[in-house]
Amino acid sequence: MADKKIVEVRKSAVKTHRQSEEARIRHKSRRNAISTMEKKLRAAVAAGDKDLAFELLKTQYSVLDKAVKSGTFHKNKADRKKSRLGALVAKAAAAPKAEA
Repeated sequence: MADKKIVEVRKSAVKTHRQSEEARIRHKSRRNAISTMEKKLRAAVAAGDKDLAFELLKTQYSVLDKAVKSGTFHKNKADRKKSRLGALVAKAAAAPKAEA
């Protein structure tokens, strides 16, 4: 191992790496925001607040669609999340409100 080859880092590789890091940070931020919104939606359903749940569901659908458009999520993953959240809200809306 007397002679080590030194590989030159090309400008295009540096730029690609920079772009991928920026995208990673952007995607992570969006994923965290979506996760937080989902927690708020689930909390609204658990609390029995149907109106808030429907509003949050509409917002969640919009945000998930934008995440697909930007490449943060695959279309099928967003569709699966939307389906499960929609079913959750529909089930909560159909359940009679417990009077305490």
